[in-house]
Amino acid sequence: MNISAPWPSLEEAEARVLGLQRKLHQWAGDDPGRRFDDLANLVYDPAFLTVAWNRVRSNKGARTAGVDGINPRSLTPAAAESLLMQLRDDLKARRFVPQQVREKTIPKGGGKLRRLGIPTTTDRIVQASLKLVLEPIFETDFKPSSYGFRPNRRAQDAIAEIHFFASPPKSYEWVFEGDIKACFDEIDHTALVSRMRRRIGDKRVLAWVKAFLRAGILTEEGLSRKTYTGTPQGGILSPLLSNIALSVLDEHFSAKWEALGTERQRRKHRESGGPSMKFVRYADDFVILVRGRRSDAEALWYEVSGILAPMGLRLSVEKTKICHITEGFDFLGWHIRRRPRRSRAGKWAIYTYPSKKALAAIKDKVRSLTHRNMYQTHAELLRRINPVLRGWCNYFRHGVCKRTFGYLDSFVFRRILNWLRKRHLRISTHRLVRRYLPNWEIRSEGIELFRPQAVRIERYRYRGSQIPTPWLSQETAAREA
Repeated sequence: MNISAPWPSLEEAEARVLGLQRKLHQWAGDDPGRRFDDLANLVYDPAFLTVAWNRVRSNKGARTAGVDGINPRSLTPAAAESLLMQLRDDLKARRFVPQQVREKTIPKGGGKLRRLGIPTTTDRIVQASLKLVLEPIFETDFKPSSYGFRPNRRAQDAIAEIHFFASPPKSYEWVFEGDIKACFDEIDHTALVSRMRRRIGDKRVLAWVKAFLRAGILTEEGLSRKTYTGTPQGGILSPLLSNIALSVLDEHFSAKWEALGTERQRRKHRESGGPSMKFVRYADDFVILVRGRRSDAEALWYEVSGILAPMGLRLSVEKTKICHITEGFDFLGWHIRRRPRRSRAGKWAIYTYPSKKALAAIKDKVRSLTHRNMYQTHAELLRRINPVLRGWCNYFRHGVCKRTFGYLDSFVFRRILNWLRKRHLRISTHRLVRRYLPNWEIRSEGIELFRPQAVRIERYRYRGSQIPTPWLSQETAAREA
């Protein structure tokens, strides 16, 4: 590698990074026991730092500063170039030391708070570069049953797999809904780094990872807190590290699944009284579909707890449940349930709906956006509410959502009509409709309201294990598809 090479343009850097990632991914896949040395020089390679900086700057949280008080979006190109050059020198000379993350609490469901850790700008760049190097290696080891925070995978894939195995003729009927308590806060550092050592032999890379894990937190009250366990939510590297830790679950249940052999062998196993199980995980939420008896699902409490314990993790007693598929359960915002077919008497099918909690959340969001004093103009309101509605509907458009979309459409329409009434108290409803809602269409300054009822419903195709990674060549991807 030419260490003194000039800083490349973004296009050149992306091409170089992709080429090296493909090599790392191929080498890791060809030799499952290979440990990679000399990766540190890639972390501070100008191409990797350039791509890392671009991702940090374009990230959604780029306007938020860490303890350094610098938000990435505020840096000029000249300041960013100077920062990258200094950062590369510090990494190369082993002077780089991560700083504390700034704690920020945000509300989540149930009135609880989620604690985020916001790293400094330089720490974000190093984490992004580390992820560029490490992710192609560990992706070869991750199992198809996990979907969260992985390239080319999404929540819809997890729902599609559940739908596939719960539907006839598979008909997995018992559901173990698992939730790991304070997963990001309780991961054992020693156990995590030990799992990373299976693939990573470069001591400098492991030292950087350990330094990030133990950097500490500056609380909102201004107090410093050491971090002996966990990986802060909000860090670019944290999702990858959590997947490495939680892959203990994936590997355990994947081995159990493969040990049963073919579908015919699994059927014989069930006929002899044994259960078969299918594991599906998205981040720290997972379900285990069981074809057998309820007692088989109940036994998973002890089995899963035993797998998680060495990683310093435990199941949440409040959120972990066992139910029958006919009772239905919520997962990733969906309500999944087996019900009689509407068109065929005596036939059953799996239906996926937006959960009540998800519908309540979007209604609350619409209420907040259509508050009387939120915006000065009608067009400004439409600019803010359209992306929210479009994103929610695109997420749920693969389920049984026609009635839900119709209900949401009517709810939004009424909220905007009420907003207009409060903004124009002296105008009658008839004149208001004629002036602002011609033909009962809501538009202003060329912007039209996004209508949920017009969204087309399409079943999401179950892709199984045939989900290509971004680092396969076109020929290899086509062959595996």
